[in-house]
Amino acid sequence: MDFKIIHIAETDSTNRWLRDSSKHPNVCVVADYQTAGKGCGSNSWESERGKNLTFSMLIHPEGIPANAQFRITEVVSVALCETLEPFINKKVAIKWPNDIYVGDRKICGILIENRLQGSAIKDAIIGIGLNVNQRVFLSDAPNPVSLYQLTGQEKDLDTLLHQFLATFGRVVASPTVSEDYRARLYRKGVAAHYEDSSGRFTATLTDVARDGRLQLTDQEGQARSYAFKEVQFIV
Repeated sequence: MDFKIIHIAETDSTNRWLRDSSKHPNVCVVADYQTAGKGCGSNSWESERGKNLTFSMLIHPEGIPANAQFRITEVVSVALCETLEPFINKKVAIKWPNDIYVGDRKICGILIENRLQGSAIKDAIIGIGLNVNQRVFLSDAPNPVSLYQLTGQEKDLDTLLHQFLATFGRVVASPTVSEDYRARLYRKGVAAHYEDSSGRFTATLTDVARDGRLQLTDQEGQARSYAFKEVQFIV
């Protein structure tokens, strides 16, 4: 999968830039700085100018119905893990649904906007914020970490981007991507603390359903199922 890469100095959001400026598939826009970088929901993303990878990709998925759109999350998350792991020499995990973690610290966030046409996905804009060479984080984000903080070495951003895009192209065709996603789940099989609308509780993450719902089993043995934003990990 070959991407046309567009490099811009600054924008409010690379997702917004792609949404407004490109109708062609396999385009990747990279910004040195985002003035309004977004995470999921109302979350913001801290990124020092020129130090990290902040980029978005526009793809036209083939053969993925709207009810199977979670597969895009699986592909992007696994591709990021496989790209980063050789640099870190530690396990890179996926905090459901699509935050990338090393230990208990967040190194990467993903924001996916799927546009539907009938019962199929017309296109998807995939926004990625990857902490690479930033040495200090000043926002109140609870647990950020960068490649530099983990390795003590700076990485060339263009090289890292090309490595990710190549890995993405390979993973997109993998028949085992769903299994690989689940094998990398942060806290899978471990009793941990969560919070939902009823309060905090302890549960074990057992699986993620095909539609992307998180599957937990609480201390009383009761199965619990959650859509995105219905439950929080207590880190």
